[in-house]
This record gives sequence, C-alpha cells and structure tokens, in this order.
Amino acid sequence: MSDPMRPPVTHHHPHAASLRSDPPRPRAALRTAVVWEVLRDALERRVKATGRESLDVLDTGGGSGNFAVPAARLGHRVTVVDPSPNALFALERRVAEAGVADRVTGVQGDVHGLFDVVERGAYDAVLCHGVLEYVDDPAEGLRNAVAALRSEGVVSVLAAGLGGAVLARALAGHFKEAKQALSDPDGRWGQGDPMPRRFTAEQLSALVEGAGLEVGAVHGVRVFADLVPGVLVDTEPGALEALLRLEEAAAEVPAFHAVATQLHVLGELRGADGA
Repeated sequence: MSDPMRPPVTHHHPHAASLRSDPPRPRAALRTAVVWEVLRDALERRVKATGRESLDVLDTGGGSGNFAVPAARLGHRVTVVDPSPNALFALERRVAEAGVADRVTGVQGDVHGLFDVVERGAYDAVLCHGVLEYVDDPAEGLRNAVAALRSEGVVSVLAAGLGGAVLARALAGHFKEAKQALSDPDGRWGQGDPMPRRFTAEQLSALVEGAGLEVGAVHGVRVFADLVPGVLVDTEPGALEALLRLEEAAAEVPAFHAVATQLHVLGELRGADGA
C-alpha cells in the first residue's frame, strides 16, 4: 500500500498551478485556467451528488501539485502519485507553504503500477494530466485510472495535441518537421522531438471511451497562448486578461481543438447503481 508521506511529485508538464483566485503567476493561468474551471465544476457536481463536502482525489503524475494544491484548498483530500522523487519533494514544500499539508499525500509510483501504491475503487476523481504522452501503453494507463474510481466518478485527462505541435513547427519555419508530425503515427516531428506521443481530439476521446467512460466535455488548451509573443501580453494593459478570455471562449469550439497545444477530456463513469 501507500508510502504515506513520500516527497511530493513534479512531472515534466509545462503547466503551472492555478486557481483563478490565486493571484500570483498570471502567465501560468493561461496554461491551467481552462482545465481548472472544468475540473472545479466537475468536483462541485460530485460534491452535490455524493452529499460529501470533501472528496477523495487521485492525481497521477501530479508533479509539484499544480492541480492538487487548488483542489486541497477546496477541502478535498488529494493523493499525488508521481515517479519523480524530486517532484515529490517539491510537492511537500508547496503544500506546506499553501497550508494544505494535512490534505495532500505524495506517493512515489506511476500509472502502470498504480495499485502497488493506492487502492482500487477509492476515489471520486482521478487526474491524468501529462501522463498518456509518456507511458508505454496509454490505454492500459487510462484503464488503471478508471479502476481507481468509485462509481459515478470522473477522470480528467490532459494530453499533448497533435495540431498545436504541427502549427508551432510550421510557424518556426520547420516545414519538413511539421509535415513529418502530421504523418507520424505518434505525432512526432523527428528524432529530436522530446514528446513521445501526441493525440488528436478524436484519438483522445476514443481512448477515454475505450476505458469505459462517457465523454463529458472536450476542450482545447493553449490555443493561442503559445503562439502570441510574450512581449504583447506583458506590455499591453489588459492583454493578459483578454487573452485568457479568448482562450476560454475558443476552448469549447471544436474547430480550435485541431490547433490546441493540449487537449482536455473529461470522462465520467456511469455506474450501474445509478447516481
């Protein structure tokens, strides 16, 4: 079973934390705001459905707590599973600073060996952010995430989008690499590509459905944020907030899923025992 207070974990994801009400790190909010809004709403629905104010949340590959800390601030109990000891140490520091150390537990492990460190069927929500790109078998990893759920639970999946990478390579003048990514089965642009795998919205939704979940929502994440020169956002008054609003509006439009840097899918487990 779990290694109760292992050092917290930080994955290699680019996202930084954030509650909309968390003022520091405004640029980081561009990377996480859309996902956090969807996740927070899903947790609120589970609170109402279960009648429990505090839920049990599992964050696989949760790194230094970019989503675990805001969830714990809402009063939920969060278990972070991550393979990196350094990430877990960073998590430990971060939860202490945030005053939520009593609600966040860090455990060293990964999604393939998930049940070596956590219990099956013990969680109301499972986060699988920045994980499926790296694991050997994304379908198996996602099935494990689902097996950790209680009936009627939700899984939040965030993964690298193919279209965003193709667009970024093309805009950087790397046209052959952009074309290579389009035709490569894993969406990679070449040997030097640090990302093992990318997904289209259709591929990610099919994975979620294949794991026995109902797709509740699909969002494009970082549609514009990675393309806009930082100087524009940093120097123009009100530009950051306006870009954030644009990201939120575009996130739900299917046409923009094809060019998003990341894709977010919320999957819901429909149990036989009703709501």
